Amino acid sequence: MMKIGFIGLGIMGAPMAMHLVNAGHQLYYVKRSKVNAEIAASNAVACASAREVAQQAEVIILMVPDTPDVQAVLFGEGGVAEGLSKGKTVIDMSSISPIETKAFAKKIADLGCDYLDAPVSGGEVGAKAASLTIMVGGTEEAFAKAKPLFELMGKNITHVGGVGDGQTTKVANQIIVALNIAAVGEALLFASKAGADPAKVRQALMGGFASSRILEVHGERMIKRTFNPGFRIALHQKDLALALSGAKAIGVALPQTASAAQLMGACAANGWDQLDHSALVKALELMASHEVAQG
Repeated sequence: MMKIGFIGLGIMGAPMAMHLVNAGHQLYYVKRSKVNAEIAASNAVACASAREVAQQAEVIILMVPDTPDVQAVLFGEGGVAEGLSKGKTVIDMSSISPIETKAFAKKIADLGCDYLDAPVSGGEVGAKAASLTIMVGGTEEAFAKAKPLFELMGKNITHVGGVGDGQTTKVANQIIVALNIAAVGEALLFASKAGADPAKVRQALMGGFASSRILEVHGERMIKRTFNPGFRIALHQKDLALALSGAKAIGVALPQTASAAQLMGACAANGWDQLDHSALVKALELMASHEVAQG
């Protein structure tokens, strides 16, 4: 059994934390007005602050929305850094800036602690099923120590390199996912506007070279109009912004990523940023004045 702090018990964080609890680990979390009922009913311990969580735990895991959130949790008043002692490990499973990640890691290392950046892919479905893909940056030693915990939350776990490389991998992942969502949206919209049944078109495509997890899951959502968030457009917007700012810094052009970012921006402008990222199709539908399906 390990003493594990978990900060960020949201749509994905809560089921991830419960896998640790169910495996017999002692969980510590920051008390909030809204806490997952399953966690509240477990033997997990509510703490007054992130500092108290860090004082109690050997490993502190973060799963929060964005770079400023990680910075605040780590280094703000009452933050994790204030409660750390030598030999502890901080694992950031959020999706944030690779550049800022390296700066955060240095500050944590200066306190005598290990730091891993370990963003995930798989959304709410993967978090609940403990089938997340986990991309880890950091030292071999820190990775080896944390791997048994990762194995309770995910299936495809890869140590991709040094600190920051996990976040870089996640940005690459989000580029691929966004462009595939846009491609599936365009294909189903084209088929529907041409008079074909989009559900049958999707079924046919699933048996060919165009088959993909995005076509399977998000294509179905586009047809059934089930846009309740597994991964919100607002968060994917943030990830594409990281891709484009990083690309600018290293002198790389990402024209298709920029296009997908614009489609998500159009969704946000119409008040759809809290919908699932499969709702990117709604921006395409707006331009075509036609919906893929009525749901």
